[in-house]
Amino acid sequence: MFGFWRARLAILYILVEMVPSFILGATIFVFILLIFQALRLTEFVLVHGVKVESILNMILYLSVSFLPIILPMSLLFAVLLTYGRLSGDSEIVAMKSLGLNLKHLSVPAIALGLIATGISAHAAYYLAPWGNRKFEVMINELSRLKASATIREGIFSEGFFDMVVYANNVDSKEGKLRKVFIFDERDPKSPLTIIAREGKVLQTQSRDGNAALLRLLDGNIHRTADAAYTKINFDSYDINLFAPVSMEEKQKSMLSHNLQDLQDGLKDTTLEAAQHRKLEIEIHRRAALAVACVIFALLGVGFGTSTNRRSGRGGGFAICLAIIVSYWLIYIIFENLAKGSSTPVAPLVWLTNALFLIATFWSLRRASRA
Repeated sequence: MFGFWRARLAILYILVEMVPSFILGATIFVFILLIFQALRLTEFVLVHGVKVESILNMILYLSVSFLPIILPMSLLFAVLLTYGRLSGDSEIVAMKSLGLNLKHLSVPAIALGLIATGISAHAAYYLAPWGNRKFEVMINELSRLKASATIREGIFSEGFFDMVVYANNVDSKEGKLRKVFIFDERDPKSPLTIIAREGKVLQTQSRDGNAALLRLLDGNIHRTADAAYTKINFDSYDINLFAPVSMEEKQKSMLSHNLQDLQDGLKDTTLEAAQHRKLEIEIHRRAALAVACVIFALLGVGFGTSTNRRSGRGGGFAICLAIIVSYWLIYIIFENLAKGSSTPVAPLVWLTNALFLIATFWSLRRASRA
């Protein structure tokens, strides 16, 4: 304990060095992950005419949902970058000459790793599901409010609120349709064929939230029921597309389940075996990813304190990417095995961490001999 007290300044120095790199790594990885969503977000701006404020909200929700993945990667990046720089500048050698060993040098990484583990666990079970759910509801709302963007000119569109829609001319930004043909089979016993000169998607607001309807002008309705045919002419006809309640009741995806949702699902005896197994995989996956923070921290120390390596920041970043890619490839393999076999879930999900823990002990042993 006295030795650690004597090494407190070196420990604090290394910890202070890592924090900015950790923040930088988080920023870089958020940016990289958002790039994969850039095309989708750009489509909402150009095609759907979504406001910049809404796009910024979506970016915020996405960034929060990425936290459980970003934190381990950012920690590994920070540890490799910091210890790699110390090693490259011979500061590790200087510290060892003062009587410090690998145990002392590992304390800052372990401390930051434990903090990241706690934050990652909370993010995985609460913050990320909240962000993902907010993003889902927002995408659902924007897609519905800009529903005309799903209709293409001169093409029969089957995905328009369970109706088949054809329009000669479509103005997605204004939500206007011209020379419209609609086949509405939502009531199989009484299908409707609607022809109108013009239509427009309108948004309405109430205390419960947003709703939308399709207002058709100057047309007629053709109804067939029990071998009877009816034709009704209209000047204006409204089709309700969705109500606020139906939008809020949109089923959660697996990533939007918080810890309570997962636990309640596992207790549900009426749940199908396949769905029950998915919930079990999900709850173990999030825990394993949080624990990976500590493993990555120690693994970074092992690789970063190799005194014979002077590859600098570029080499540290390359090693970081190699470790991350290897981790996810191995994890995906075992997760697919867990989904497609009857083997207990926990060993398969945690096996990737176990393999990297072995690699961590090897790297630390090698570093201690250097």
